[in-house]
Amino acid sequence: MPTAVTHFKTNIYECLEALPKPTLDQLYKEPATCLAIFRLLPPLARQFVMSLLFTQPISPVNLTQSDLRLWVKNEEEALAKFHEALEKLSKLSIMTTDSSGYIQMNSSFRERFQDCLTGGGDHQSFGVSCERPAKDKPDIAFLDKHAMKQWEEILHFMVGTESTRQPSAAVLKVVTRAKLMKEGKDKQLMITNKGFQFLLQDVNTQVWAFLIQYLDIADELLHMNVVEVLNFFFMLGSLELGMDYSVEALTPTQKQLLDDLANFGLAYRRKKGSSRYYPTRLATTLTSGNSAVVSSAVSSNTSTTTGDDGATEQGFIIVETNYKLYAYTESKLQISVLRLFCELQTRFANMVYALITRDSVRKALKHGITANQIISYLTSHAHPQMKKQIPLLPPTVVDQIRLWEMERNRLVATECHLYKEFRNQGDYEMVLRHATNLGFVIWSNAKKRMFSVTEEGHEHVRNYIKKKIAQRKTNGGGGGEAGSGIGTPNNGSPSNIKIIKS
Repeated sequence: MPTAVTHFKTNIYECLEALPKPTLDQLYKEPATCLAIFRLLPPLARQFVMSLLFTQPISPVNLTQSDLRLWVKNEEEALAKFHEALEKLSKLSIMTTDSSGYIQMNSSFRERFQDCLTGGGDHQSFGVSCERPAKDKPDIAFLDKHAMKQWEEILHFMVGTESTRQPSAAVLKVVTRAKLMKEGKDKQLMITNKGFQFLLQDVNTQVWAFLIQYLDIADELLHMNVVEVLNFFFMLGSLELGMDYSVEALTPTQKQLLDDLANFGLAYRRKKGSSRYYPTRLATTLTSGNSAVVSSAVSSNTSTTTGDDGATEQGFIIVETNYKLYAYTESKLQISVLRLFCELQTRFANMVYALITRDSVRKALKHGITANQIISYLTSHAHPQMKKQIPLLPPTVVDQIRLWEMERNRLVATECHLYKEFRNQGDYEMVLRHATNLGFVIWSNAKKRMFSVTEEGHEHVRNYIKKKIAQRKTNGGGGGEAGSGIGTPNNGSPSNIKIIKS
């Protein structure tokens, strides 16, 4: 059965743009949030903000979009970036156009961002550092190791690595609510096509996607304030790696958040009741927009066993035309991912030998993983030696993976209702014609006087038959004309016609 990757939010832009203006105004009351959102803006949008930040309202400058248009080159690429910048600023309610056509900056954003840049205001938006130094303060290498250990445990659980411990309740809620995993026939959670697509993303994108899904849970299930949750996310992105911060300065909601984020690897606490916490690199790079910072730094600060991300960045997979695959990695996570669509043959100290077979690919397809996702994974993790050839992957392997998917997708299962046992051809053709004109018919057989309609069209077709029955009664047809295939309704369905849900 064909499987499509259902879209879900992985970008913080999408999350912020969906918020109503009053909620955005509340967000902009925290300087750290203003700074974080400013960092996420396109370069030209940042230039517009900085150019107007200190001119309004001290010395008002009445500028229109046409005036701002003069600041960019009259070239197609520059104009595209100009319109993108204005669109982002408008959707985030940072800069809007008033009734006179003049550009106006959001007053909350302007005031708090000014405080952020000048050090003004009385706030704790950037966290409160602990006054007394810790006795056994963890170094950055330890924090990096902790972050990747916690984060990779989530990924290991998703790909089904053996001996992986059960993650926290918050993690289970996120992966199931976001449909990254689903229950199989044995009631065990297994990865979905969305989950596999999630694995293809860089670490920074993965973390944001996870946090955004957690935000939905915090709002709907945990009844947390969305503004408070987002402010805490952005505050973490502004903290300094290696510094310790006071838990006492946090609100009750933020303290609850901290426990879950520690399970995700974004923060470290020596124990649950500790009065201080340390943000990890996963947290401090949230608003940097540079996932490479995470991977390269972690790989340099961890051992060779956990430092496979460095190898991953360079690529470690070689695929041959005979469907043999060689993966130069020690990472249990990457090996578990390969096991999703390959048959592992031999494992050496720093290499895995596997085969891409029809059965292994069909097993992946059965879990909802698509051929394009498999090919994308092999491409993005290809060894540097593979990148020297064009095309990068052997065409025979790529084509065969797609053919195996097409082979499985020959039959498409669709929920429908089957109409059968019409008594005469005229009534059959009348109802069929009506359903066909409305686009509800999936299949029909004139010889057997049978046809099936979609789930959405069933009620409409059924009501149409009832309407015809009522008309015949009005015209003196009684319980239905002799030989008519449309009779009096029985239990909500026309008599003489069998309707079967399949």
